Amino acid sequence: MYDPNHNASPVNPIPPVVLGLVALIALFEIAFQLGERGLAGGAAAIQWRVQALQTFGFYPSVWDQLVTAGRLPVDGAWRFVTYPLVHASFVHTLFACVLLLALGNFTARVFRPVALVLVLAACLIAGAIAFAVTNDTGAPLYGAYPAAYGLIGMYTWCLWTMADRMGRNPYAAFQLIGVLVGIQLLFVVLEGAWYSFFAEIAGFVTGFVLAAPAAPGGIARLRQKLRGR
Repeated sequence: MYDPNHNASPVNPIPPVVLGLVALIALFEIAFQLGERGLAGGAAAIQWRVQALQTFGFYPSVWDQLVTAGRLPVDGAWRFVTYPLVHASFVHTLFACVLLLALGNFTARVFRPVALVLVLAACLIAGAIAFAVTNDTGAPLYGAYPAAYGLIGMYTWCLWTMADRMGRNPYAAFQLIGVLVGIQLLFVVLEGAWYSFFAEIAGFVTGFVLAAPAAPGGIARLRQKLRGR
C-alpha cells in the first residue's frame, strides 16, 4: 500500500520526465506564438502550429492501419507519444502545463522516475487508442491532457489506498476526477465537444490501474495477494 513519508520535505522536486515534457510543450508554444505574431519565421510561420499538428498529432488512420494491415505507417509509431507536444492555443497549453507540474510534484513523492515514465507512456498510448476507436472524423488527437489525466489516476490511487488503510471511505478519492468529468460533460452537452473525452478517461483509467504495480514494492504486494487467494 501507499505509505507516505511524513518526514519528507513538503516541497518535492518535480520528476525530470514531467519537467522535460513541460519544457518541450512550452518551447513549441513559444515558437507558435512568435510565428503567429510575425516575430519569427516570416510569413510561413503562421502555419507552424498546423504543420506541427500534422507532424506530431495522432491520427485515427494510424491505428486503423495497424489493425487492418498489421503494421504501422512509416511515420506512425512516434505519434502515439508525440501528440501531447502540440496544443490548440496558449490557454490550452497553459492549463496542461499547470496540471502536469502540480500532479507531477505529488507523484514524485511516491513513484520512482522510471515507473513514472512507463506509466505516462502507457497513458498516452491508451489515450491514442481510445481516441482512434471512438472518433470517426479523421481529425488528429493533440494535447497533453491524457497524460495529465494519467497523473490524476495515479494521484487518485494514492488517496484511495491511504483512505482504505485509515478506515475512511476510499471512494472519496474519486472526487477530483468526478468534478473534472462533470465539467467536461457540461461542455459536451453545451458544445458537443466529445473530441478528446474518451482519450482523457482512458489516460485516467490506465494511470489508476498501473499505479499499484508501479508503486515501490507494488509487484511484490500483488504477488502476495495472488498467493493469498
